[in-house]
Amino acid sequence: MRRIPLIAAALSLLISGPCFAQEWIEYASQKDFFTVNFPSEPKVEDITYTTEYRITLPGRVYSATDGPNRYTVTVVDYTGAEKIHAERNKQCKATDAYPDICGDRSRGDLRGAIVWATFDLRQRDAKVTFYAGYNADLVEGHQLQLTNADGSRTFAAIHMHENRLYIFEGTVPKGAPQPALFQQSLGFIDKEGKRIRYTTTYSNAYPAPPRLPR
Repeated sequence: MRRIPLIAAALSLLISGPCFAQEWIEYASQKDFFTVNFPSEPKVEDITYTTEYRITLPGRVYSATDGPNRYTVTVVDYTGAEKIHAERNKQCKATDAYPDICGDRSRGDLRGAIVWATFDLRQRDAKVTFYAGYNADLVEGHQLQLTNADGSRTFAAIHMHENRLYIFEGTVPKGAPQPALFQQSLGFIDKEGKRIRYTTTYSNAYPAPPRLPR
């Protein structure tokens, strides 16, 4: 991991919380093909995730704290969704008395993954104070800001890249600066660990545009 020295004069803008002297790390996950700055080496936990059309997919949560501040990246692997839906549809047609009601929902699950994750965030006990389209290195997504019941604030970005869903969240106490260093550092990497940058907007529903030269 590459250490990132922080300039003292910029700390109040870039990091939230009282621990101003520490260095953040530039973290890269070769398993899940993303990079982001964390205040320390993140803890990694395997999870399962239920999609909009009620299939269960594997995922991982990367989390780190900085005093009262919490930063997480949730990655859900949708690459096997098409196969799971095909098997479900096959079983439905073989056992259901009305096979015409069966159908392959894989396309809807993939196309709607960002919206579904956004909907899930909006079900929390929190007030949405900002919601807009967003992109990181031209990978399209959604961005939200939530004020939680305890007054803390959560800044979230949701993206879909190469059939993987990414949910980035930074939560800071009431009145603290927003987690700008975490938000602005997120990106996507290839199998060689090199950061991916596109020439035009990437949408998971369409063929990938050309990449910028490395």
